Parts: sequence; structure tokens; C-alpha cells
Amino acid sequence: MRTELKPVELSAALRTWTVVLMCTAVGLVIAMVTIVNAALPAIGADTGASQAEQTWIVDVYTLVLAALVLAAGALGDRHGRRGVLVAGLIVFALGSAAPMFVETPAWLISTRAVTGLGAAMIMPATLSIINASFPPQRRGRAIGLWAAVAGLGGLGGLVLAGMLLQHFSWRSVFLAPAVISVALAVASLTVPTSHDRDPRAFDIIGAVLSAAAIGTLVFGVLRVADLGWDHGLVLGSIAGGLVLFGLFVMVELRSTAPLLDMRLFRNAAFATGSISVTVQFTAGFGMFFALAQYLQLVQGYSALKSGLALWPIAVTLFPLSLLSAPLVRRFGLRTVTCAGLAVVIAGMVLIGQLDANSNYLSLAVAVCVLGAGIGVTAPAATSAILDNVPPAQYGVASAVNDATREIGAALGIALVGSVLSAVYSDSVTSAAAQLPPDAREAAEESLVGALVVASNSGPAGQALMTAARLSFVDGMRISMFVLAAVVLAGIAATTLLGNQKRLS
Repeated sequence: MRTELKPVELSAALRTWTVVLMCTAVGLVIAMVTIVNAALPAIGADTGASQAEQTWIVDVYTLVLAALVLAAGALGDRHGRRGVLVAGLIVFALGSAAPMFVETPAWLISTRAVTGLGAAMIMPATLSIINASFPPQRRGRAIGLWAAVAGLGGLGGLVLAGMLLQHFSWRSVFLAPAVISVALAVASLTVPTSHDRDPRAFDIIGAVLSAAAIGTLVFGVLRVADLGWDHGLVLGSIAGGLVLFGLFVMVELRSTAPLLDMRLFRNAAFATGSISVTVQFTAGFGMFFALAQYLQLVQGYSALKSGLALWPIAVTLFPLSLLSAPLVRRFGLRTVTCAGLAVVIAGMVLIGQLDANSNYLSLAVAVCVLGAGIGVTAPAATSAILDNVPPAQYGVASAVNDATREIGAALGIALVGSVLSAVYSDSVTSAAAQLPPDAREAAEESLVGALVVASNSGPAGQALMTAARLSFVDGMRISMFVLAAVVLAGIAATTLLGNQKRLS
């Protein structure tokens, strides 16, 4: 029988210290996406990076993280979660610090890939260490706090980047995470560790197939925003990813020591948690992608101010994350999941009602509603995944939670980006019809392009500026309804998975 090497009985102080460190680490991993996003204009201007290169500077991090997280979680289960965490933090620090010494876009992309590798090692280790450090009856609040920090990490990245860029060069947004990562690596040597006492051979074939399947699928989804859903590369990558995933499932079902036991998905609670995490992050990251542009380009906020403007989401997300576990015990997983996702839909609809003249109160109320839905559902989903695996597989289960988050985030950005682009281009065409060809093409391509053209067109540019902003708002409204439809599909899938008794 396989057993888990359990840590010694932990004091309340050590448990608290462990949760603080693990939450800080996962917040840093999530923040690293938006930190670089905020610095991208300065990076492009200084390094001469093309638009395609700038896209890869952002996307390669998510791609590597998503592709390798399952294998990294399995390594932690077999060889010790703390060791993998500390190693990941060191790799993360090296990848983050490297841009201080490189000049070319190609090298920047390479260093971001290294940072993504470190992130893949960090994420599942943080959650599995928390899970192994608490008895089941005391685990809910710690997981709720972890889920809340993971959900808000992107906003933290925007604020940190905004503050750094006000006073320092773009290189500071890489140096600061490197310093934080080194400090976390040293501090994490004090946290408890655990692993499977009787580990089986590492499933190399499964690790390769999972990396190829997730990586190919995420690559295709990430390319949607600039190529469109009907592009051959997008369709081929998504189809190839699905085929590879099918092959991965076949291999794992036949393996005596699989990287991921696919039979876990027969458990209704485990499957519900996986679906819920996916649609939450589809909605959340799609929303952040749209609102970051709305606040800066339509409302005229600075990058720092736009990050701060979204923080009311924490007013509901944090307290309800801590209440999620008691709610599940009282009402059952399916009820809490469906109710929470319904609140997420309400938040999407409210955000879709924002227009160019909306006041800040309307935005704050909308994101508070969205935060309430995510606060209720995110910890419940994460607990459902972790509570339905044996302790020896905590790392892999944590990696499933992380992989679904990354896939959902990529899907949300792709959906919103493609809908925004299509609706905006169609809506702004008439306003740009009288412009010279080059100016018309720039105005129709993006709101940024339209604002640049309008600013150089004198008094006549005011009409174009107004029309372009209205066109963007139209696209944002429809994209929010698309996200709401995705979440509604998640509710339907949860409802079909089983009755309340099986899911409670």
C-alpha cells in the first residue's frame, strides 16, 4: 500500500507562516503575467521588439507554465514538495533577473520561458504543501486564502508594475520579482515537506504527452487574438492538442503508475471542481483583459490607476473565500458551485452594461458582484479537487487545479480578444471611411490606433475618437455576454454531473 510521509505535528504559528509564504509565492507567479503586460510598451520602445515578439514575451510564460505544471506536481509528490518549491523559486529568480543583462527580444523570450518553468514548479507545490500541513477539518480557510490570493495576483501585478514604472525603467519589473523569489526560497526552507513514501517510477511518457497536449492546445488558444479562430495554425494547434490529450488519456488508463490517474475524473466532485476552476478563470482573466483597456483607453486612467480601480473586487472576494468551506458543508458542493457561478454571470452582465460615460461606482459594484461569485466558488472548487485524491497525489491534484486555471485564463483572453476585435472593426468602419488608407487601417485595427490617428487629425479627430470608444464599448459588452455563456455552460455541466448527495 502506498503511504504518505506526513510532517510532524505543526504548531499554529508554523501553519500560519506556511500559509503566508505559500500565498506570497503563488501571488508572485500569477502577478508575473500582468507585471510584464504593463511594461510591454516600454520594453518594445527600448528593445525594438516587434508586435509578434512582444506577444511572445508575454505568452511564452503562460505556455511553459501550463505545459509543465502536471509533470512538476508529480515530481513533488515523488521527491518532496518543499524541495521542488525551493528549486522552482531559484529557477524563477534566475529567469526574472536575466532581463537585467540581455538586450534582444529573442533573449527576453528565452528568459521568460525559464521563468515559466520556475512557475510550473512553484504553483502545485504551494497548494500541496498547504494541503498536507493541515488536517482536513482545518484546511478550508487556508485553501480559501490561497484561492483568493491566486485570484487577485494579477491585480497585484498591475499595481506593483505601475508603481515601479513611475520611478524606474522597465527592467525594474523583472528585478523586483527576482529579489522576492530569492527571499521566498530562503524562507521556504523552514516550511514542512511531504512526499509519497513508496513512490513509483516517474511516468516519463505521460509527462511528455501531457506537456505536448497542454502546450499545443494553449499555443493555439493564445494565437486566437492575433490570428482569429479560423486561421489554419489556430485550428491545427487546437485539434492537435485535443488529439494528443486523447492519446495521453489512453496511455494513462493503461499505465500501472500513471502521471495522472484519469479515473479521478469519474469522481463527480473532482470533475465539478475542475470545470468550475476553468470557467472561473475564463471569466476572470477575460474580464481583466477587457477592463484594463477600457479603463486606460476609454476612461483615460493611467496604468497604476486602472490597477487600483479594480481592487474593490477584493471587498467581496476575500471574506467570501474564507466562508466558502462552511457554505459547502452546509449546502453541498453543487449548490454552492451553481449559485456562485450564477453570481459570476451577474457580474459579467453588469460589466457589460458599462459605457463610455459610466461612473466609477458602476464599475466598483460590478466587480464586487463578480468577486462575490469567485470568492464563493474558487476555494470550493480547489478543495473539491484536493479532497478527492489520496495524500500521495496532492501535487498532481494541485497541478490539475493549476493547469485548468491556465487553460481557462488563455481561453478567456482569446475569447474576449477575438470578440472585441471583430465587433470593434465592424463598428468603427463607417467613422474611419473618409480617412487615408494607412490611417483607416490603423483606426480599424485597434482602439489604440484610432486614438493615435484622432490625436493627429485636429478637430476632425474628435468624431473618430468618440466613435472608436463607442465601438470598443460595444465589443466589450458582447464579449462579456460570451463569457457569461461560458459560465452558464459550466453550471449546466455541474448540474449534469450528479445529484447533491454525490457532490456533497
